[in-house]
Parts: sequence; structure tokens; C-alpha cells
Amino acid sequence: MFSHNKRLQYTVRVSESNPGLANLMLEQFGGPQGELAAACRYFTQALGEDDPGRKDMLFDISTEELSHLEIIGTIVGMLNKGAKGRLAEGVEEEGELYRSITGAGNDSHLTQVLYGGGPALVNSAGVPWTAAYIDSIGEPTADLRSNIAAEARAKIVYERLINLTDDPGVKEALGFLMTREIAHQKSFEKALYAITPNFPPGKLPGDPRFTSVYFRMSKGEPELRGPWNQGGKWDFMPMTQDSAPVGGGDGLATVELSAEEAPVVAQMAARTQSARDGDPLTGAELGMGGEDGLAPDADLVGPDPEGLLRKPLK
Repeated sequence: MFSHNKRLQYTVRVSESNPGLANLMLEQFGGPQGELAAACRYFTQALGEDDPGRKDMLFDISTEELSHLEIIGTIVGMLNKGAKGRLAEGVEEEGELYRSITGAGNDSHLTQVLYGGGPALVNSAGVPWTAAYIDSIGEPTADLRSNIAAEARAKIVYERLINLTDDPGVKEALGFLMTREIAHQKSFEKALYAITPNFPPGKLPGDPRFTSVYFRMSKGEPELRGPWNQGGKWDFMPMTQDSAPVGGGDGLATVELSAEEAPVVAQMAARTQSARDGDPLTGAELGMGGEDGLAPDADLVGPDPEGLLRKPLK
């Protein structure tokens, strides 16, 4: 059960209208790294979580993300407030109004005209929000790692937004939201490492012949090594065109067909086989023509008893 408190989680003070900045703020409202995506990701994970402690954490953080969505949406609305009024009331000439709304090359006129200056569930490029942003898979050790990465990406977006404004109130609110991404990342990391073991994700351990092998699949300089592919925990294996397939075998794919399937597959293969001799005339060659207006290399395509291939092209 939810109830709404009319006070924001963090007080927002915007010093002046700025529709261009409002448009950029939509990245954290309806974008892939935004607050709605985070709230939905953690809320749906909480519904399917069996551990009571993690369930409680996910519900808490998902609800806080909705609070952050409210903060971002409020900032967008306040930044758009002046332009919204001018556009709605038509108090300026058309050209001047358009120039003021689209200042600095931003696309905020889209949000102004289509959404009346309110926060829309789109990103800063106008792409509608989609549930495809939610990447949960129902395995805690995988989902928690995904959550950690999501919080890190959101923090980076907030840093970039902070760098785009000199409005002290907006900077302060964005700084709060950015800091909460750090706190959530810490919670998710603690929850992940409270699961023992937590790697590899899932139940199956993997084939020990390959879990500690690093395949060098690229060739050329620079040939750099590091802790990701060297040391006692790694078996470094350069791969070339002449390398034998790993795991044995000849590297060719095979399939066992039933007695009913085998003759049908053979019939299909015979019917669609390409001839390996001759040089069939193509439409491209007919279109190019020859110096004398005849089909080029027409004598290479095989018998032509009626001389059709040697007639001038029209």
C-alpha cells in the first residue's frame, strides 16, 4: 500500500526558466538510466524476491526512486514554467517565441508543444520510455550486479547534468540525487557479497576446462597483458587461424537426421545446388553491354544455337 506525501524528499529551488536544460533533465525522467526505469527494475525484483531482507531493501530503494522521479519531474516543470506560460498565452510574436524556446539549439520546443511544458516519459532526444529498459532476470546474483551498474550509470548522467547548469538550486538537487545513487550502489554491493558463494551467477559452476582460460582472439600490436589475462589465475591461450578447436573435435557442425528427414534434406540440397562450371550470363552483364553493343563475353556462357546472345542489346 502506498501513500503520497506532498513534500518532496529534497527541496527544489530553481532560479530561472530554462527550457533547454529541462529537456536535458528528461534523460533522468524517461531515459534508460532514469528514475522510472530504476523504480520499476527494483520494484519488480522485490515482488519476485524470496529473501525477506533483500525484498525489504528493494522495496525501500524502488520507492525512493519514485521520490527521485518526482524531484526530477518537478525540476523539469519549473524550468519550463516561463516558456509554458508564454506559449500557452501567445504573448510574444511567433518568431521571437520560437527562438526563445529553441535557444542554444535545443529541441525543447517538442516538449513544449507536445506536452505543454510538463515532464514527459521520454528521454532528452524524445524517445518514449519503454519497459525494455528493465533487464532483470530473476537471479539475485545477476540482478544485483546489474543494479550496481545501473546506479553507476545514473551517477555519471547526473554528473554530466550538473556540469551543464550554473543554477545553484538545480545543482544542489542534482548533487543530492547523484549522492543517493552512491548509497544505493553500496547497499546492492553489500547485499550481493552477503550471498556466499555469489560467483558465477546461478547454480551451475561451469566447465573447469574453460573457466580460467583467456583466449587471445585479436592479433597485432600492442600486445598488452594485465590482471585480466595474466598471472596464476589465468591460462593464456593465443588463437590463430591454424589453432585447433578447443575441447577436441574437428570444429565442424554435425546433425543426426531421422530416416524420414535424411532423404528430404538430400533432395533439397540437390535441387538448390549451384553449378561449379560455366559462366552464366547475369542481368548486370546484360545491362553493361559491350563495346559493339553486344553482350560481353557471351561466348563464355555455353551453347547458343539460335544466336540470341549475339544479337545487339536494345
